[in-house]
Amino acid sequence: MPDDQLIGTSPTAQTLGSLTRQQVPPADPCAMVVFVASGDMAKRLLIPALYNLSRTKVLPERFALIGVDLAEGTAENWRDHLYGMLKTFVGNAGAEFDIDRIDEAAWQRLAEKMSYLSGDLTKPALYEEIRGALGGAEKAHGTQGNAIFYLAVADRFFGIAVEQLGKAKLTDQGEDKKGKPRFWRRVVIEKPFGHSLASARELNARILRTLDEDQIFRIDHFLGKSTVQSIMAFRFANGLFEPIWNRDRIDHVQITVAETVGVEERGKFYEQTGALRDMVPNHVFTLLSMVAMEPPTGFDATSIRSKKAELFAAMPAVKPAQGVRGQYGAGTVLGKKVKSYRKEANVAVDSNVETYVAMKLEIDNWRWAGVPFYFRTGKHMSQRLTEIAIRFKQAPYTAFRDTVVDTLRPNWLVLNIAPDEGISLQFEVRRRGPVVDLAAVKMDFHYDDWFPKEPNVGYETLIYDVMIGDPTLFMRADMVEQSWRIVQPVLDAWAEKKADFPDYDSGSDGPKAADELLTCGGERAWRSVIPAQENRQ
Repeated sequence: MPDDQLIGTSPTAQTLGSLTRQQVPPADPCAMVVFVASGDMAKRLLIPALYNLSRTKVLPERFALIGVDLAEGTAENWRDHLYGMLKTFVGNAGAEFDIDRIDEAAWQRLAEKMSYLSGDLTKPALYEEIRGALGGAEKAHGTQGNAIFYLAVADRFFGIAVEQLGKAKLTDQGEDKKGKPRFWRRVVIEKPFGHSLASARELNARILRTLDEDQIFRIDHFLGKSTVQSIMAFRFANGLFEPIWNRDRIDHVQITVAETVGVEERGKFYEQTGALRDMVPNHVFTLLSMVAMEPPTGFDATSIRSKKAELFAAMPAVKPAQGVRGQYGAGTVLGKKVKSYRKEANVAVDSNVETYVAMKLEIDNWRWAGVPFYFRTGKHMSQRLTEIAIRFKQAPYTAFRDTVVDTLRPNWLVLNIAPDEGISLQFEVRRRGPVVDLAAVKMDFHYDDWFPKEPNVGYETLIYDVMIGDPTLFMRADMVEQSWRIVQPVLDAWAEKKADFPDYDSGSDGPKAADELLTCGGERAWRSVIPAQENRQ
């Protein structure tokens, strides 16, 4: 077709309905062993993702799902429990997985491949049972010896579980006479991967004594979101944007990950973690790497991960003065009165744990020298919003000096990750009328206008990639350690000094100190978290 022809002329054009996604082939035959199979993460995210893969017929035909948990139980009870959880998502717009009905055939395809084991993951006996279950899965379902071990466990058990898998020879890949693996064994590790630079290095060293790097998949569900994956395509597939994606044209970048939820039932976890550890070295740096990395030589895993690693290596450690922390007090979120963090369950009455963090980051390379990257993330904020906002430098005012125009607003390019996936470009136009006057307008692209909406929890793509052995979207050991290096001075400083908490009301956009992080750079200001109140500074 001509190079200027669009897929469709409008979101309602019939041609849009003809746009079909390339059919994804089913993944390799395998068994998946899920540790803490009845836990919150498995119920809310992992199992719905597997159900979705079954619904779209991407889940391998020859597949087995083995649940492992400390609690006594049966496969039937486990299936019923998960099905009950799945039913709670039907018609629930506020859930991670919003569906209008359950595809019973898809669920049955998954359910009939489920089995269950109970045991203590710190004890060798459990791993002998797993060995037997994998052998049974190979005979019953034709999994060919391939296995994924999914560690949906507390981070303190990562090293223990990997070591026990190694001692039981469950991570061995059965080399043939030519030294090539006869099957594969892979381990998925949830965040947080360490609590500091020292602990991340220790954990990497510990698991690498048992596993090769290509067997390890450090998962971050943010990378499963379609808009996040589209950032590189947006940058590198369009000749319009990449030439201006640098310090010559960009003033600064703002990354916002705002949540309306509080810690809910995770007080015990949050008291040990806090917002920085929970969100920054993983989620925030994931978004940053997509926006700021250099063009890779190809879209293979090695090229992309190497460019991300180079980016992190070029980032100086954050000075404590460039970090702001906050903790929510009482307030009103989405019209509902909520309590302060210190009154949440399993939270100390004088807790010094942050629920909000803002930072100024720098990248010391040719492309980004002098361009600040600001990010903020927090709980109980005014609106749920995840976005990357790129502010371009203002145009010279000279041509408008003798008009009614008293200022020129900068252009914004906004990559909307959640809740409304899309891309927005703000620019200036001349109003109709006899005098020169300008107005800021936007061009908006919304995924839902152009592509069929599909329910997903962000794990579908990632699980599929584990099954086919594609590590592109997963953190490598050196990347993990670099991310902790960047934030470690802030962690150290905050540990030494008690904060004056709470310092922002629930339902607000965060503490005042975060505003000062930007205003010290001149006329910069945070964009409003509520889109209708968007700051056009």
